[in-house]
Amino acid sequence: MYIDGFNLYHAIDDLGENFLKWTDYWRLGETIIPSKSETLVKVCYCTAYYPDEKKKWRHQTFLNALKIKGVDVQLGHYVHEDASCRNCDNKWQKPTEKAGDINVAIHLLKDAFTDEVDHFYLLSQDSDQSATVKLFSQQFPKKKLTTVSPPGRNFSSHIMKHADSKIKLTRDHIERCVLPEILIGPPPVRRPREYAPPDGWIHPDLRKK
Repeated sequence: MYIDGFNLYHAIDDLGENFLKWTDYWRLGETIIPSKSETLVKVCYCTAYYPDEKKKWRHQTFLNALKIKGVDVQLGHYVHEDASCRNCDNKWQKPTEKAGDINVAIHLLKDAFTDEVDHFYLLSQDSDQSATVKLFSQQFPKKKLTTVSPPGRNFSSHIMKHADSKIKLTRDHIERCVLPEILIGPPPVRRPREYAPPDGWIHPDLRKK
């Protein structure tokens, strides 16, 4: 599974429940694949640190948790670009994420060319990835690619043209994959307080059937 980190993050953020951001993406991959016929061998998560120290610390903590779970984290970067207001002529430096999209594309295609994977799951609704999926379908007609939409988001029609199948994530998918408060490392990781679940919340694994 290849994840456009910010595409997924903003979809989860829009759900309005911060504890859902503390999610095990390896388990998410295992949740959506047909376990009787497929084995998850890789989860590639592409993201970048936002230039804000408090947010960066939370992000680093989350990435350390993902690495403990076996997720391959690929980091891009931010640059500051000139921005301006058409109405008032005010100008400022706007932080813009770079390399996230291309990291998704190159790692997906690299694993296809090296024959690491037979069935690829692309978690993104960004239509820029349609070029990736089109090339994939042309070069690897015997391999499969499933497009996965983030929760609350529609599929990209451009990606759909070249994908073999589709899966729509829901809030329930995300909730089932919420990580525990503490993960044993190295290094050990403790969940940031901003990601603590609400009082009385019980993990779906522990609820009475």
